[in-house]
Amino acid sequence: MRCPSCDHDDTRVIDSRAADEGAAIRRRRECPGCRHRFTTYERIDEVPLVVVKRSGERQLFDRAKVVAGLVAAAKGRPVTGERLERLAAEVEDQVRLEGTEVASARIGLAVLERLRPLDEVAYLRFASVYKGFDAAADFQRELALLAKQTAPKRSAGQART
Repeated sequence: MRCPSCDHDDTRVIDSRAADEGAAIRRRRECPGCRHRFTTYERIDEVPLVVVKRSGERQLFDRAKVVAGLVAAAKGRPVTGERLERLAAEVEDQVRLEGTEVASARIGLAVLERLRPLDEVAYLRFASVYKGFDAAADFQRELALLAKQTAPKRSAGQART
């Protein structure tokens, strides 16, 4: 690190500590040439996550859009905003592991996977927008899938009634 005062090509770190709630490292430095002290911050340079929409358009991922969709789906339901924020963060973490570009459909599926066990009504509301429901039959089909996936499994020895 060069000294901003005398342009000496090496400085020494006097103190390091976490900053910005752990998102950065604050370093106090001193120049051995002129004794000037200064502070630097070291941050992770995240690669932007690009969402590829159905139309082929590309946009930067915006977690706030995911949260807004979740809030709308969970309106009036017993789901906290904190839990919805955490769900959106989990989705972002998951899709970041898959690469720097992700299809919008993949994000929608990841949201649905996490929303189903959280609140079934919010799940149905989100699914109705995500999957483009336009008839009551669409809701009935999704409800049947939901019931099928959440129904208790019978053991091999259990008789049907």
